[in-house]
Amino acid sequence: MVEKALELSTTDGCVVLVDEGSTANLRFAGNTLTTNGVARSARLTVISIAGQGVGVVSRAAVRPDQLAGVVAAADRAAREARPAEDARPLVEGVPASASWAEPVTPTDIGVFERFAPALGDAFAAAEAGGRRLYGFAEHSLTSTFLGTSTGLRLRHDQPSGRLELNAKSADLKRSAWTGVGTRDFSDVDVAALDASLAQRLEWAKTRVDLPAGRYETVLPPSAVADLMIYAYWSAGARDALDGRSVFAKPGGGTRVGEQLATLPVTLASDPAAPGIECAPFVIAHASSRESSVFDNGLPLSATDWVQDGRLGALQQTRYSAELSGLAVTPAIDNLIMRAPGDGRSLAEMIAGTERGLLLTCLWYIREVDPQTLLVTGLTRDGVYLVEHGEVVGEVNNFRFNESPVDLLGRLSEVGSSEQTLPREWNDYFSRTVMPAVEDGRLSCDRDAPFDFRLP
Repeated sequence: MVEKALELSTTDGCVVLVDEGSTANLRFAGNTLTTNGVARSARLTVISIAGQGVGVVSRAAVRPDQLAGVVAAADRAAREARPAEDARPLVEGVPASASWAEPVTPTDIGVFERFAPALGDAFAAAEAGGRRLYGFAEHSLTSTFLGTSTGLRLRHDQPSGRLELNAKSADLKRSAWTGVGTRDFSDVDVAALDASLAQRLEWAKTRVDLPAGRYETVLPPSAVADLMIYAYWSAGARDALDGRSVFAKPGGGTRVGEQLATLPVTLASDPAAPGIECAPFVIAHASSRESSVFDNGLPLSATDWVQDGRLGALQQTRYSAELSGLAVTPAIDNLIMRAPGDGRSLAEMIAGTERGLLLTCLWYIREVDPQTLLVTGLTRDGVYLVEHGEVVGEVNNFRFNESPVDLLGRLSEVGSSEQTLPREWNDYFSRTVMPAVEDGRLSCDRDAPFDFRLP
């Protein structure tokens, strides 16, 4: 289909993307498997270039007899389009993928061969312990084929898996959540996840009501992932250059080179990072302020967005890099946060907390002010009070108001990093390695830690 579409195009240049997708899932409720299923999908995207005009047409499940019509529509749109500001020569000279012509092998229900029996054991353990497990396991495999009129023939096969587990007490009054990202479910320890949920439900037997205020706070990796992903999504060079974001420099330019974090943390992306591998080249179905269809096929490499606490790079297309004078650093589909040395585990951080809050996860995160990247949201499925190194009970949920960038500047401790699953954003971004962090300032004025407000 890629080859034929390139042949059919009559414009100056053409990029063709074909995404072949498949998913398999298990869903369960009340310690019982409820549904399972598999699905297949296919999408064709034709990007035609006439001079500096671009036409993009994307269609699902295109039959061979429909292909000429899709290409003709893209060609026509390109000829009618205004010149694109990001127009650049199409990428060339990248070696073809060795797997270009190999058949696509979709995922299927067999991906859960080892996971499903372990899940059944967890159901039995939960039933015996007076708990009910709810949730889903989903695995997807997307094969993306990228061909261009300049000779690129690139392919990437992306497996993605996620498990969300929610445990409730028998009376449904107590709830706890955990989740994990995986490539193939072979590394998912269901028994350990269930044990962590059982412990949190036990903590929740004691209820402590707290007023709105400011508290020393321990955020687990999942909550940190949700905040850092939003900061990453907001780190576009164009918005910074135009003064539209927290990464804009007063008076013009960007804040690249500025110290953001008090601790020497690194926030990075790497297509080859073990366990969270992703596409090693640019895949752009449409142009935006952070991506350019002209950059399709551009090789990607490890990038430090924040290095030793200092802002190192912003998401750049070739066009925005020319405007900013900085290196071309396109977006990469994973995110890693680390600090030097071996940080403490979450359990050790709890044990070292004199008095504070332990969160489980965040949700309903919405932006309030792009200039400071202030976001608001809610806590969910367990907020616990820690006193003298021990969890003494569950407290009420809170609304929070916080800037991920400000949080970086107030970190008092960064724990050991581990692969995790963001609660809010895992539909869109699931490949993360994050630490637990602590904002350890005492409660005081505006410089205090998380500013909580009751919903």
